[in-house]
Amino acid sequence: MIEFTLTGDYIHLIQLLKAAGLVQTGGEAQIAVTEGEVMYNGHVDYRKRLKVKRGDTVEFNGTAIRII
Repeated sequence: MIEFTLTGDYIHLIQLLKAAGLVQTGGEAQIAVTEGEVMYNGHVDYRKRLKVKRGDTVEFNGTAIRII
């Protein structure tokens, strides 16, 4: 599990995937989200501009990211 420290109030889901190093580009992140490969707090979520906040968990490609 990756622990990602949030510096602001939120981070958009596609930006989080890039910042955590799980994808190389924003385009790759957008494709992963639109194809239903990303789980947000235990559910598949298709929103690219989703605001991820402290306490949330995102899962992609077998890796979980906990926002702290």
